[in-house]
Formats: sequence, C-alpha cells, structure tokens
Amino acid sequence: MIVVTGATGQLGRLVVEGLKEKAGADRVVAAVRAPEKAADLGVEVREAHYDRPETLKAAFAGAEVVLLISGTDHGNRVRQHSAVIDAAKEAGARVVYTSAPYADTTTAKLVGEHRATETYLRASGVPFTILRNSWYHENYQASIAHAPQAGAIFGAAGEGRVASAARADYAAAAVAVLTGEGHTGETYELSGDTAWSLTELAAAISAASGTAVTYTDLPEAEFAKVLAANGLPEAVAGLLADVDTHIAQGWLERTPGTLAALIGRPTQPIGDYMKTVI
Repeated sequence: MIVVTGATGQLGRLVVEGLKEKAGADRVVAAVRAPEKAADLGVEVREAHYDRPETLKAAFAGAEVVLLISGTDHGNRVRQHSAVIDAAKEAGARVVYTSAPYADTTTAKLVGEHRATETYLRASGVPFTILRNSWYHENYQASIAHAPQAGAIFGAAGEGRVASAARADYAAAAVAVLTGEGHTGETYELSGDTAWSLTELAAAISAASGTAVTYTDLPEAEFAKVLAANGLPEAVAGLLADVDTHIAQGWLERTPGTLAALIGRPTQPIGDYMKTVI
C-alpha cells in the first residue's frame, strides 16, 4: 500500500494519478486533511491532519511506503513533518520526503525547515528516500502571464540561472521512487535538464508574445516590497526575495540529470511550459 499525504494538492493529485496507472488504484491511499475534497481522486481516502497525530496513525495503517509531501505552514513544518515520520515508523513504512535543493548546504531561508526535517528523518531509523525538488516552472506562472502587459518581469536574481522543471516531471519522479526498487537511503537532487536566466526568460516571452518584455533586476529588499505589493504576506515575500539572492549566487543552476534519469525521458523545457501560459 502506498499512502500519499497532501493528495489534494497540485503535486499530490499528479502523483495519485501516476500511481493509479503504474500500481493500480487499489494500492493507493490518499491521506488528506479534508476527505470531502478528495472524492474525485478515485482511490481510498483517509483523514490525515498534520496537527492531529492520532489521525496519522489510522491513515498509515497497513502502509508499505508513505509519500510525505512537505507542508505549507511555514514555521510549523518541522513539528508537523516529524509527526508524520513518527506515524510512518509505527506503521513500519518507508518514507519518501519532498525536500528542497541542496538542503544540507544552502543558506537560503526557505530551506531551514526542510533541512531540519531531513535531519529528523535520518535520525528516526525509518527507511527513507529524499527527493530534493528544485524550482518548478509553475513558480513563474504569474510572472509569465502578466509580463506581456507589464512589459517586464521583476526579480533579484541577477544573471543567476534556474534549472526548473514542470510539476508533472517531479510527480513522475515520485511515482518512480514509490513504485521502484533500490531507492532506500538515497537523496536525489532533482532539477530540469537546462538552466536559464530571467533575462533569457524575458526574451523568450517577447518572442512568443510579440511584445517587448525586459527583465528588471532589483535589490533584494526592493523585490520583497514588489512581491508584498502584489498580495504576498511580507514574511513569504521576504523568503522568496532571499531565494532570488541565492539564485544569483548559483544555488539553482546545476543540472545533474537525475530527474530525467528517474522519469526515463527529458524534462519539459521552460519554453514549452511558457507557451501554455501566454
């Protein structure tokens, strides 16, 4: 039995669909906070609330492997993730965790809770696989969609490069690891096949839309203000602006090819994704 936490989220839904095809719906359990939102998934649904550990024990009963999709409750994720790991340990299940790129070495603020979760997981004695997902194409969806009207995309990444990949590619990698052999104890750095800069993205948007778009590079603090002015909470805006500073320093530029190897095909280029947004 394969249990997928966060199964109603964007990544979780893709993983469930992939597992249904590869392993069969009868082997998949969707573990979610709100079961009524998972009725369309076509698999068994169990309540699993990260803040209510008693639900996790019941949700993981009989599990051979649990996909722990990292939560979004910044500031509380280590506690929540630890509860999932503890419940998986009690069930005797392997844990596959979606972490962040180079979590053991980067100083990016966004990664601290991932690094702490990895540390807890390694110390728990639970068999594990860590998927360090790099940036998603979808992280740039709003910027790409609005760029032709604004005539610009904004950031603080300088000429740093981003080896992003589509969410569907990361989901396919998770499916491969959840259903395959030989992954226990492995930590995979996952990224797209090609790295690109925001300047190059702006040029590609210009070519695709027929409208001139430029990349405007800002100091980190100014970019955080732009993000906050567009509706993000200040704390989240600060984290994302810090990400751009680390992109400028080369954090997300590496292309080890591990993602393509796991999914058995090249990753989707950012240009192909961009055409679905504009």
